Amino acid sequence: RLSVFDEPTSLFQSDRGRLKSPLIRQTRFGVGASFEAGERRRHDVLDDPLWSESRFLAELKDKARSQLGTSGSGNHFVEWGELTLDAPLDELGLPAGVYLALLSHSGSRGLGATVAEHFTKLARTISPMPDEAKQLAWLPLDRQEGDDYWRAMTLCGHYAAANHQLIHEHVAQAAGFTAR
Repeated sequence: RLSVFDEPTSLFQSDRGRLKSPLIRQTRFGVGASFEAGERRRHDVLDDPLWSESRFLAELKDKARSQLGTSGSGNHFVEWGELTLDAPLDELGLPAGVYLALLSHSGSRGLGATVAEHFTKLARTISPMPDEAKQLAWLPLDRQEGDDYWRAMTLCGHYAAANHQLIHEHVAQAAGFTAR
């Protein structure tokens, strides 16, 4: 996700704390990173009926709730930068120029990893492959297991989008910025 702000990019030099502090306070980084009960983020994705369609997803909801708004580890990040537009980006109403921007990359956190692991193991039992191709096992969508996988991954996609939305909203608000 990318958020663009009208704030001057000179903040990188003149007021680094205004940029750094919200990143540290408003998200969490690392494997298993989460918010404590009183700090947890709220989003409608937690009200999605898919959570209650299976015991498997219902058991993951509390972990997902605690990780909502966190960044994870590995190649996941949240960072300030400069966005340079040499030409206007009319569809977003952005004239050419240099902008302060917030960019993040993360997935659906522990929820997505657990869902992927669960259904990968299931696929290997339903569609066994030779050892050298076991990563290619699949779940047919015309079977209940395939449909369950599709629905669970749809929820993970909605969760990932909500995660980015909350990170950007909380970091921007803490910095005192309004996205364009």
